[in-house]
Amino acid sequence: MFLPGLVGLLINPFYFARKDLAAQIRDLGQSLKGKTLDVGCGSKPYQRLCNSSEYVGMELDTVENRKKKLADCFYDGHRFPFKAETFDSAMASQVLEHVFNPNEFLCEIYRVLKPGGSLLITVPFTWDEHEQPVDYARYSSFGLRSLLENNGFDVILQRKTLGDIRILFQLVNCYVQKAIMIRSLFLHVLLTFLVVAPCNIVGMILSRMTPRNPDLYLDNIVLAKKRRSTAYAVDESRIPTPGSECH
Repeated sequence: MFLPGLVGLLINPFYFARKDLAAQIRDLGQSLKGKTLDVGCGSKPYQRLCNSSEYVGMELDTVENRKKKLADCFYDGHRFPFKAETFDSAMASQVLEHVFNPNEFLCEIYRVLKPGGSLLITVPFTWDEHEQPVDYARYSSFGLRSLLENNGFDVILQRKTLGDIRILFQLVNCYVQKAIMIRSLFLHVLLTFLVVAPCNIVGMILSRMTPRNPDLYLDNIVLAKKRRSTAYAVDESRIPTPGSECH
């Protein structure tokens, strides 16, 4: 699902979104070295794409996330259960739009990173509301850069996915997936082949024949580094001890 192959071209309604996002993380994930913290790790789909010697997945502390037993650690939505400068690198993929306190969130990532530590962050720009009601924001490339720089990070690389006609076909597939879901398995499979496969195939062909439009795109992909400054230090006494939340 997150790393779609050739079969995904025919059956995955999120083929373009997943494929381009995975390609960017595969490339920039090589900059995530040493001990890496994956904030909002989910099922850890991109773990093997990172160049980490140790990989720690952290999730929001909810009953549902505890039951899944996929995350290594949990946090309360405010403070990460780690001491300052614990990690060499961090990533947060498709998470920031679900955070209502983005400055506090980025300050916590800053705090637990070592000086010069790398951060890979991805967020949607053109996408439907999802995981309602906890979908709070969309960030332009300029807004995301400003947010990172204001919270102690220097942007090293900034990229966009689907800055071409494929985005239109991706949105059609998204609409079909959410608005025309049919309970009958047979009809759902039929609809998939009648709509999803043609959209993916035609979109791929047309993307090679039409100009790009970098102002209309799907996701922001940013590689940043922690600025070497102590201006963002916080009171360590307020941080839960790692042993209380990690296993």
